[in-house]
Amino acid sequence: MATTIRHDRLTLPAAPLGAANPLAPLRPLDETHVVDPATVPGLPPEMARGLTRAPLTSLLPTRVLDGYERRRVPTTLPTLVLENSRLRATVLSGLGGRVHSLLHKPTGRELLHRNPVFQPAGFALNGAWYSGGIEWNIGATGHSALSCAPLHAARVPAPDGGEMLRLWEWERLRDLPFQVDLWLPEDSDFLLVGVRVRNPHLTPAPLHWWSNTAVPEEHRVLTPADTAWHFGYERRLRRVPFPHHEGADRSHPAGSHHPADYFHEPRDPAARPWIAALDRAGHGLAQTSTGELPGRKLFVWGSGPGGRRRQDWLTEPGTGGYAEIQAGLARTQLEHVALPAGSQTAWLEAYGPLHVDPGAAHGPDWNAATTATGAALDRALPGEELAAAREAWDAVADEPPLERLATGSAWGALEVRRAALDLPGTPFDDAPGPEQRPWAALLDTGALPDEAPGPDEDPGPTLVSPAWRDLLETAPPGPLTEYHLGVAQWHASDRAQAVRSWERALSGTGAAGSARWPALRALAVADTEARHPVRAAERYEEALTDALARRGTPAGEDPADEPSPLVAALVREAVPALLAADRPGAARAAYGRLHPATRDRGRFRLLEAHVLLAEGEREAAAAVFTDGFEVADLREGDEVLSETWSRLSDEPLPAAYDFRMRPEANG
Repeated sequence: MATTIRHDRLTLPAAPLGAANPLAPLRPLDETHVVDPATVPGLPPEMARGLTRAPLTSLLPTRVLDGYERRRVPTTLPTLVLENSRLRATVLSGLGGRVHSLLHKPTGRELLHRNPVFQPAGFALNGAWYSGGIEWNIGATGHSALSCAPLHAARVPAPDGGEMLRLWEWERLRDLPFQVDLWLPEDSDFLLVGVRVRNPHLTPAPLHWWSNTAVPEEHRVLTPADTAWHFGYERRLRRVPFPHHEGADRSHPAGSHHPADYFHEPRDPAARPWIAALDRAGHGLAQTSTGELPGRKLFVWGSGPGGRRRQDWLTEPGTGGYAEIQAGLARTQLEHVALPAGSQTAWLEAYGPLHVDPGAAHGPDWNAATTATGAALDRALPGEELAAAREAWDAVADEPPLERLATGSAWGALEVRRAALDLPGTPFDDAPGPEQRPWAALLDTGALPDEAPGPDEDPGPTLVSPAWRDLLETAPPGPLTEYHLGVAQWHASDRAQAVRSWERALSGTGAAGSARWPALRALAVADTEARHPVRAAERYEEALTDALARRGTPAGEDPADEPSPLVAALVREAVPALLAADRPGAARAAYGRLHPATRDRGRFRLLEAHVLLAEGEREAAAAVFTDGFEVADLREGDEVLSETWSRLSDEPLPAAYDFRMRPEANG
């Protein structure tokens, strides 16, 4: 059959994403994937440079996605299906462009770990992420801020004259446009994926890319390497032998006890990079690429209680665990590479079925196992065939779309318009939406519309790149303009100027119904960072009071109304600040102003336990755990549950709350 691309639908149990957090993300959500600075001087110089290149100081200009819960309902998701006579690839263009399924039609084998549910969890840089399939991670160390975002999609001519599916978007953390082209040559067993990232700016940009594939945990993972860089949640990066390390064969993911990354060191850096995951019969998936994507990694959840709990958390218990095989631009996922000004980088990847004699693939001789697997891959997809496909793809990478199939955000169109960019093949030409319109007006008139947010609205996202900051600095002043300018200055690490801008915004509010809470909350964050806990607590109280007064419910949310994401976000930050200032009574009052439905959410049940502890009500706080709750947006590596429990009881941590991933934490 000829290769086709078609619209389809997928129905599965899904937890709604919910509303985005309305507060500007002035700080990163976590520091899980950070190497202990004390260990960096002992690492190879090139690696050390990559580890320290342009770390994120905030998630701006993106927004945090933490409004989801864990109640799943049958949901129909739109998909794009790419199919030839051998393979069927199902793509979720509305959820990061993830390849949800890769089915080998002659054998009926699913080549990926296909998650039977859609359950957001707090693993992406900006919150919501979900497991399974093949994902495209761009931006910074961790899962992409686009993990649950819609991408642009179109039908374009493939190198062989057939059809190709193009995905593209503007990655906002680093201000880089990228494209992912997927096609199935006629009668081919391999899905080919061409990736291009462009830097259209006048300055170099830090670049991070890892293609992440979920595979069944019981498979053996093979790659031509005898050593690896091990990174665990104790935040140490060290070279170890692979696969045999500390008495276990780490090529079997279930054989590890603790979650860990293994970044492989290739035996021959000049050879074609590849990684494969094979079952006991020798069947499975191979991933390979051209040499521009040299890094290879295995991530394992391990057999310990924390890793097993996380596995269940991300899918339906009893559906089988998974590991991740990944491919990246650097030696480790903790590094960034430099993309020079006005340049681009591109490569070709291939994903397909592989069969290796099981005696060789699972034999005790690691060198023989990887040699046999590499030879099988060379027969299935010769290196020269991959190189020829890469050359052919280069010739069509700029081809304009024939038919638009899905729409992403309008942020790229705004950037293209501002800088008069020409990006062949990836048309960013969407009309501004509600979030982009104020910034389009700033481009057109030199002024940001200083309209006060509605009673339960926020000021909208802030654009923070130097060009937008310059426009804000020359715009006529006003409360909203000063607020956004302060956010942009904060992002640029100009903390003193940010505080002055927010103070000016605050002095200009009050007239014409301007909201005070945005500037108050921003100043509270600045006070927290500057270690002024009392002043931070006071400003959080004022911000919450202003937000509730603007809603017409100064005493607290009305149970008859819909819960307010804004009030929830403010209380979530205000209560810890009030407790840090040793004001448990004020923390209790702030908590009591929440909507009852919000107080029932797991994150806020945990917050109540902290308030009860501060009030000296240890037994009541323990009862919160006994009654049971689930913190839907618990961050990767976060130990808040075990830390809180240790203050409540000398008993072992109940299994339902055991998400610990560090060796020390698991004892």
